[in-house]
Amino acid sequence: MPIPRSSPKVGRSLLRDDVYARLRDAIVDGTFAPGEVLRDGELAEWLGVSRTPVREALLRLAASGLIVARPGRSTVVAEMEEDDVRHARDIVAAMHGLAARLAVPSLPASVLERMRRANSRFAAAVESGDPAGAIEADDDFHGAVVQASGNSSIATVLQQFEPVVRRAEFLRFVSVDRFASRERHEALIDMCAAGDAEGAARLAFETWHSLPVAVPGQSSS
Repeated sequence: MPIPRSSPKVGRSLLRDDVYARLRDAIVDGTFAPGEVLRDGELAEWLGVSRTPVREALLRLAASGLIVARPGRSTVVAEMEEDDVRHARDIVAAMHGLAARLAVPSLPASVLERMRRANSRFAAAVESGDPAGAIEADDDFHGAVVQASGNSSIATVLQQFEPVVRRAEFLRFVSVDRFASRERHEALIDMCAAGDAEGAARLAFETWHSLPVAVPGQSSS
C-alpha cells in the first residue's frame, strides 16, 4: 500500500529505536505489503525525521530478513517464505525455552503478576478480534520472562528473529487457535509459580514451536 498520508510523528527521544520499531511494526501488521518498494525519503517524511535514522532502521530490518536491500537499485519488503518463518520460529522457541529455564528458579512475584495482567489483556484482545492488541499483550507476557532471565543476549536474538514469526502470525490471526495460547499462558504461569523450571522451559518452547509456518495465501511446500 502507499505510504500513509498522516501519522503521529516520532519523538526525538530514542529516535533510532523509535524509527526502527515503527517501520518494523508497519511491515509486521501488513501496512507495507510484501514486494512493496520502500524509499527512505518518503519514509522520513511520513515519520517526520531525517533520512539518517530511516537508513539505519532499514539496515536493521534487512538483517532481520523483513526487507531486501538491493544496492544501487531498490529496497523492498521481503516476500514471506515458509522456510524463513520455520527457521525463525525454531530459534525463537529455543530462546524462550532458555529464558524460562534461567528465570523461573528466582522469579519474583511481580513478574508473575505482570504475566497474569498481560494474559488478561491477551484474552480480551482475542475475544474482540484485535490482532495488534493480542500480539502486543503476548509480547509483554513472554517478555516478562525474557527480562527476568537476566540474559541480554536472549533479547538480542529475539529482536532479530521474532518479527518474522510475528509477521506470519499477524496475517493468519483468524486461523490460529489463540484460545489454546491463552490456556498455555495460564499453564506457564502455574509452572513458574511452582518453580518448575524444566516444565516451564518445555512449555515455553512448545508454545512457540507449535505455531504453524504456512504463509497465508501461499501453498505449503
